[in-house]
Amino acid sequence: MFNRIHHIAIICSDYERSKNFYVDKLGFTILAEVYREERKSYKLDLAVNGLYQIELFSFENPPVRPSRPEAQGLRHLAFEVDDIEQEIDRLSDAGIITESIRVDEFTGKRFTFFNDPDGLPLELYEGRGGSWVRWLEG
Repeated sequence: MFNRIHHIAIICSDYERSKNFYVDKLGFTILAEVYREERKSYKLDLAVNGLYQIELFSFENPPVRPSRPEAQGLRHLAFEVDDIEQEIDRLSDAGIITESIRVDEFTGKRFTFFNDPDGLPLELYEGRGGSWVRWLEG
């Protein structure tokens, strides 16, 4: 039986730029940072509010992969927030542009998208409970 998602691995094109984005702009906490000389690769372990872990990797000349939400493969990475406007303001202050807020037609919850430095689609999704719980209980 699976317990939960353990971590999400992201390969970036510019390690310092992505490290700055995820740590300084999004506010994730560094758990560990390792440089692997034989691979000429960094591995940065990040905590998201102490609950989840993102592994940020750098490799020499990684191939480009389509990353738009409708491309085949991973569609996007979503982060739950309590107050979507507050988080949009915080991202805006850090120079991060978000799309207009939309409403999930099934849950009634508000969400928006933005991109990491490599164009990986990231989502803010507002709060648990409420209409989502009612939808699941049907």
